[in-house]
Amino acid sequence: MKICLYTVNRSTVSFFVCLLISIFVGIRTGCTQVIGNGERLSNGKFTLAFKDANGELEEMMFMTENTPFLVNEIMSGGSPWEITIDAPGIAKRIDARTASGFSTLRTASGLELTWTRFEGLPADFRVTAYIGLIPDSAMSTWRIRVDGIGGMLIRKVTFPRVAGLKNLGEEELAAPDWMGALLKSPREVLTPGGNGFEWEYPGQMSMQFLTLYNPHGAGIYLASDDSLAYSKTFRIALDTTGMLVYSVDNYPAYEPQLTSYEPPYAFLIGGFNGDWLTAAQIYKRWAEEQRWCRESRLANGKVPDWIQNTSYWVWNRGHAANVLPPAMALRKRLDSRVSVLWHWWHGGSYDDSFPEYFPPRDGSNAFKKSVNKARRKEVNALVYMNALKWGPSTQSWVDEGAERFAVKDIDGQMLSHVYNIFTNKALTNMCEATDFWKQKYASLVDTAINAYGVGGIYMDQICLNRRCYDPTHHHSVGGGNYWMAHVEQKNRLIRANFPKGGTQALAGEGVGENWLPHLDLFLALQVSKERYAGVHGWQTIPLFQSVYHEYGITFGNYSSLLTPPYDEKWPQEQAPDDTETPLNPEFNNQFLMEQARSFVWGMQPMIANYQPFLDTLRKEEIDFVERLARVRQAGLDYFVFGEFLRAPYLEIPAGNIPISRLSIYAGRSGNVTRFEDTFPLVYTSAWRSKAGNVAIALASISGLDYEVDFVVNPTEYEIGDSGMIYLHDENGKRKLGEYRDSPSPISFSLPPRGICFVEFVPIN
Repeated sequence: MKICLYTVNRSTVSFFVCLLISIFVGIRTGCTQVIGNGERLSNGKFTLAFKDANGELEEMMFMTENTPFLVNEIMSGGSPWEITIDAPGIAKRIDARTASGFSTLRTASGLELTWTRFEGLPADFRVTAYIGLIPDSAMSTWRIRVDGIGGMLIRKVTFPRVAGLKNLGEEELAAPDWMGALLKSPREVLTPGGNGFEWEYPGQMSMQFLTLYNPHGAGIYLASDDSLAYSKTFRIALDTTGMLVYSVDNYPAYEPQLTSYEPPYAFLIGGFNGDWLTAAQIYKRWAEEQRWCRESRLANGKVPDWIQNTSYWVWNRGHAANVLPPAMALRKRLDSRVSVLWHWWHGGSYDDSFPEYFPPRDGSNAFKKSVNKARRKEVNALVYMNALKWGPSTQSWVDEGAERFAVKDIDGQMLSHVYNIFTNKALTNMCEATDFWKQKYASLVDTAINAYGVGGIYMDQICLNRRCYDPTHHHSVGGGNYWMAHVEQKNRLIRANFPKGGTQALAGEGVGENWLPHLDLFLALQVSKERYAGVHGWQTIPLFQSVYHEYGITFGNYSSLLTPPYDEKWPQEQAPDDTETPLNPEFNNQFLMEQARSFVWGMQPMIANYQPFLDTLRKEEIDFVERLARVRQAGLDYFVFGEFLRAPYLEIPAGNIPISRLSIYAGRSGNVTRFEDTFPLVYTSAWRSKAGNVAIALASISGLDYEVDFVVNPTEYEIGDSGMIYLHDENGKRKLGEYRDSPSPISFSLPPRGICFVEFVPIN
């Protein structure tokens, strides 16, 4: 079986660079060329049409490819908005079809569509949508305003809403579900009338765009341009008739004194040719102009050197003896910096006793002694501290009155969840906007850093967002952008207590564009998603890295050669009898796959549950780790600071790989733990350094030689007319050849489980 990786030519990419300039100039200046009559907009590249009677969308055409995006004019489109209202005597959902009045106004920037006269609503209640087209591009802009809402409580404003999206054939849906996820044939797994797929932004939706496309034809680009991190929910679903619907829920402040609502951002809907990476390149041109890139810690040289130079992470749990000596042993073997992600160091049990972390379970003196000894061996530890949750079963919850400062939902209830399947005790979301929680967490970090000397904090669940409806918390009720504003305040509180000139670091769970100015690195566990989710339709893709790699370091992996540990603080009668024992060797290729993905996706690699006896028991796999570290360290200009590019076309072999779905919770309650599926046996990517050099990374997990055969066009990769070609592998760097102005074929044999990168260095 072969997996073919296709490419999009440079002219296509250049077109979208120009398109993005037009988009964001056009939005700000309101320049749109409009032709046609009535409620129709067209600029020769994209067409929108709305029904005369009520403003329902009836046509959306990507004219560049003559591709309609709606099923047909009669059934498709539907109301471009819906509003859900909660008020005394009023509990209803309204849309364009419930308005008795509808009018249009043509302006220099497009169309204003206005709906009035709604039964049971005040006479001055009015909904206005502002629709425009970007000059000389296949992109439209959408804004909305709602007036006359005084005395009402608006639960949500759904806009834009596009129903009846046409099947593009061989469809793929890509979403920034933290690192990134891709689903082929999404309609086949959706249920008519169901909730569909939902993504909360900011939060687990790390960027604000989706794309649905045919990789060999046209695609739909769906995005917003919110630079201020307002809460919203993106959705792809099937309605009750089975038509595919794209919509976004926007959340006004849930306050009756609000008289109007107009989100301070626009939505973009348009057409393109390509795939998820093409869409990411479109988004990146806008994203790089935003504050989170300008103030990125990595881009501004604020990330500590020990973080930047870490070659491998060890993720172990429990007492210091189970965590730090193995990391020091691996550091000695690799002869490069190894760092530690340390869970279960704290005094209480995991996932129910937070934030009662101190004293450490080793005791204060022993803990500090172990941390200092490891640091002298150039091994720093990030210790786990949940940044969002408090256990309501703890004594501190009662003593400190924590309930007052917890997030409340729209019904006034706390948001709690049971993660711990062994104790069945919950954790509760705390409101980031309360000074109490910010100061509480900052004081805990202060103790860990200054009293116990740890290298930094892993802030679990920090890259999440909650809407809080508690009116006593002094933030806008429900909707708004207060959450990220208070994350920023908490970050300042924490860092203000760091030792002057220190090298302490803050890491967070997941990835998110809004957190780039606040965190030094991001734990992206989707690289090993099969370990906790098994095998299903959604595939992990490096979507976040394709936009933000040079702005934020990603690390992390569940990749393990041992079974998971069990917290000694949990009920011992439920402890499995196979903790931290070797996994069946049939899962070794899964381990190699996870390591190879990390390498080519530009992540700092990690091994979980590492113990030195694996050096002999799983010699081939640990040798792979050693070689990977050596090759990666030779290319930090690419794999830490580089820009993600499209890899050249390669024919990739594939094979069946047994998959272990087993983590501290997954697979521990009788669920299926073994899967098998087809995966690539060779992984590849392309990178550009700040100096303008280009590298093609390759990692094979196959037991056979792989004949590398690809062509690099110097013009596409912007590497000048001529230059040198080098091959970097575990044996060092050697000249592979030279390139000239014409496309350069590259051919060589990659040995079984080989790791390398091919470097193209222009001659100035």
